[in-house]
Amino acid sequence: MDPNDQPGPGGTGDGSSGPGAPADGSPPGADAPGGAAASGKSSTGLDDNVAGALCYLLGFLTGILFLVIEKDSEFVRFHAMQSTITFVGLFVLSFALGLVPLVNILAAFALPIVSLVVWVLAMLRAFRGERYKLPIAGDLTEQQLSRA
Repeated sequence: MDPNDQPGPGGTGDGSSGPGAPADGSPPGADAPGGAAASGKSSTGLDDNVAGALCYLLGFLTGILFLVIEKDSEFVRFHAMQSTITFVGLFVLSFALGLVPLVNILAAFALPIVSLVVWVLAMLRAFRGERYKLPIAGDLTEQQLSRA
Protein backbone atom coordinates (compact mmCIF):
# COMPACT_ATOMS: atom_id res chain seq x y z
CA MET A 1 0.00 0.00 0.00
CA ASP A 2 1.29 3.47 -0.88
CA PRO A 3 1.96 5.62 2.22
CA ASN A 4 0.14 8.51 0.53
CA ASP A 5 -3.07 6.46 0.47
CA GLN A 6 -3.18 6.12 4.25
CA PRO A 7 -4.95 8.66 6.44
CA GLY A 8 -2.82 10.38 8.99
CA PRO A 9 0.24 12.61 8.83
CA GLY A 10 1.20 13.22 5.21
CA GLY A 11 -1.70 11.23 3.74
CA THR A 12 -5.38 11.93 3.21
CA GLY A 13 -6.43 8.53 1.97
CA ASP A 14 -7.15 9.76 -1.56
CA GLY A 15 -3.60 9.67 -2.89
CA SER A 16 -3.58 13.41 -3.55
CA SER A 17 -1.03 14.42 -0.93
CA GLY A 18 2.61 13.75 -0.56
CA PRO A 19 5.79 15.16 -2.00
CA GLY A 20 5.13 17.45 -4.95
CA ALA A 21 1.34 17.49 -4.51
CA PRO A 22 -0.36 20.89 -4.40
CA ALA A 23 -1.50 22.01 -0.96
CA ASP A 24 -5.10 22.50 -2.13
CA GLY A 25 -5.53 18.80 -2.92
CA SER A 26 -5.74 19.27 -6.70
CA PRO A 27 -3.94 16.69 -8.84
CA PRO A 28 -0.26 17.31 -9.52
CA GLY A 29 0.28 19.19 -12.77
CA ALA A 30 -3.18 20.78 -12.84
CA ASP A 31 -1.58 24.21 -12.83
CA ALA A 32 1.22 23.36 -15.24
CA PRO A 33 2.28 26.23 -17.52
CA GLY A 34 0.14 26.38 -20.62
CA GLY A 35 -2.10 23.59 -19.36
CA ALA A 36 -4.21 24.90 -16.50
CA ALA A 37 -7.37 22.85 -16.44
CA ALA A 38 -10.75 24.50 -16.92
CA SER A 39 -13.49 23.92 -14.42
CA GLY A 40 -16.89 25.42 -13.94
CA LYS A 41 -19.36 27.15 -16.17
CA SER A 42 -18.99 30.11 -18.45
CA SER A 43 -21.46 32.98 -18.51
CA THR A 44 -23.05 31.27 -21.53
CA GLY A 45 -24.25 28.45 -19.29
CA LEU A 46 -21.95 25.94 -20.99
CA ASP A 47 -19.10 24.14 -19.27
CA ASP A 48 -15.84 26.03 -19.77
CA ASN A 49 -14.28 23.22 -21.80
CA VAL A 50 -17.27 22.95 -24.15
CA ALA A 51 -17.44 26.72 -24.68
CA GLY A 52 -13.65 26.81 -25.19
CA ALA A 53 -13.87 24.14 -27.90
CA LEU A 54 -16.82 25.88 -29.57
CA CYS A 55 -14.69 29.02 -29.90
CA TYR A 56 -12.86 27.23 -32.72
CA LEU A 57 -15.87 25.60 -34.42
CA LEU A 58 -16.31 28.19 -37.19
CA GLY A 59 -12.87 29.78 -36.95
CA PHE A 60 -12.74 33.48 -36.24
CA LEU A 61 -16.54 33.81 -36.46
CA THR A 62 -17.19 31.80 -33.30
CA GLY A 63 -14.09 33.33 -31.74
CA ILE A 64 -15.56 36.81 -32.15
CA LEU A 65 -18.98 35.60 -31.01
CA PHE A 66 -17.60 34.19 -27.76
CA LEU A 67 -15.47 37.31 -27.19
CA VAL A 68 -18.65 39.37 -27.34
CA ILE A 69 -20.90 37.15 -25.19
CA GLU A 70 -18.48 35.70 -22.62
CA LYS A 71 -18.08 37.92 -19.58
CA ASP A 72 -16.78 35.69 -16.76
CA SER A 73 -14.54 32.83 -17.88
CA GLU A 74 -10.93 33.76 -18.60
CA PHE A 75 -10.49 30.27 -20.08
CA VAL A 76 -13.22 30.80 -22.67
CA ARG A 77 -12.05 34.35 -23.43
CA PHE A 78 -8.51 33.04 -23.96
CA HIS A 79 -9.69 30.45 -26.50
CA ALA A 80 -12.04 32.93 -28.19
CA MET A 81 -9.22 35.44 -28.64
CA GLN A 82 -6.77 32.76 -29.75
CA SER A 83 -9.27 31.44 -32.30
CA THR A 84 -9.84 34.93 -33.67
CA ILE A 85 -6.14 35.75 -33.94
CA THR A 86 -5.21 32.36 -35.40
CA PHE A 87 -7.86 32.14 -38.08
CA VAL A 88 -7.78 35.79 -39.09
CA GLY A 89 -4.01 35.36 -39.42
CA LEU A 90 -4.36 32.24 -41.55
CA PHE A 91 -6.98 33.99 -43.71
CA VAL A 92 -4.72 37.01 -44.29
CA LEU A 93 -1.71 34.76 -44.96
CA SER A 94 -3.71 32.72 -47.46
CA PHE A 95 -4.85 35.87 -49.25
CA ALA A 96 -1.34 37.40 -49.33
CA LEU A 97 0.32 34.21 -50.57
CA GLY A 98 -2.39 33.84 -53.20
CA LEU A 99 -1.17 37.05 -54.80
CA VAL A 100 2.38 35.74 -55.35
CA PRO A 101 2.81 33.66 -58.52
CA LEU A 102 4.00 30.07 -57.97
CA VAL A 103 3.82 30.51 -54.20
CA ASN A 104 0.04 30.53 -54.53
CA ILE A 105 0.16 26.91 -55.77
CA LEU A 106 2.07 25.79 -52.66
CA ALA A 107 -0.21 27.85 -50.44
CA ALA A 108 -3.29 26.33 -52.05
CA PHE A 109 -2.16 22.87 -50.92
CA ALA A 110 -0.34 23.56 -47.64
CA LEU A 111 -2.49 26.15 -45.87
CA PRO A 112 -5.73 24.12 -45.81
CA ILE A 113 -3.84 21.19 -44.28
CA VAL A 114 -2.15 23.42 -41.71
CA SER A 115 -5.48 25.07 -40.92
CA LEU A 116 -7.20 21.72 -40.42
CA VAL A 117 -4.47 20.43 -38.10
CA VAL A 118 -4.49 23.65 -36.04
CA TRP A 119 -8.30 23.62 -35.89
CA VAL A 120 -8.51 20.01 -34.65
CA LEU A 121 -5.62 20.41 -32.20
CA ALA A 122 -7.01 23.60 -30.70
CA MET A 123 -10.54 22.23 -30.35
CA LEU A 124 -9.35 19.01 -28.70
CA ARG A 125 -7.04 20.81 -26.29
CA ALA A 126 -9.79 23.26 -25.31
CA PHE A 127 -12.30 20.42 -24.88
CA ARG A 128 -9.83 18.67 -22.56
CA GLY A 129 -9.81 21.82 -20.47
CA GLU A 130 -6.27 22.84 -21.37
CA ARG A 131 -5.21 26.44 -21.86
CA TYR A 132 -3.00 25.45 -24.77
CA LYS A 133 -1.05 28.26 -26.39
CA LEU A 134 -0.56 27.96 -30.13
CA PRO A 135 2.79 29.26 -31.42
CA ILE A 136 2.73 33.00 -32.11
CA ALA A 137 -1.06 33.33 -31.68
CA GLY A 138 -0.92 32.22 -28.04
CA ASP A 139 1.52 34.96 -27.07
CA LEU A 140 -0.47 37.58 -28.99
CA THR A 141 -3.60 36.34 -27.25
CA GLU A 142 -2.09 36.77 -23.79
CA GLN A 143 -0.87 40.27 -24.70
CA GLN A 144 -4.34 41.29 -25.90
CA LEU A 145 -6.12 39.84 -22.87
CA SER A 146 -3.72 41.50 -20.43
CA ARG A 147 -4.62 44.90 -21.96
CA ALA A 148 -8.35 44.38 -21.47
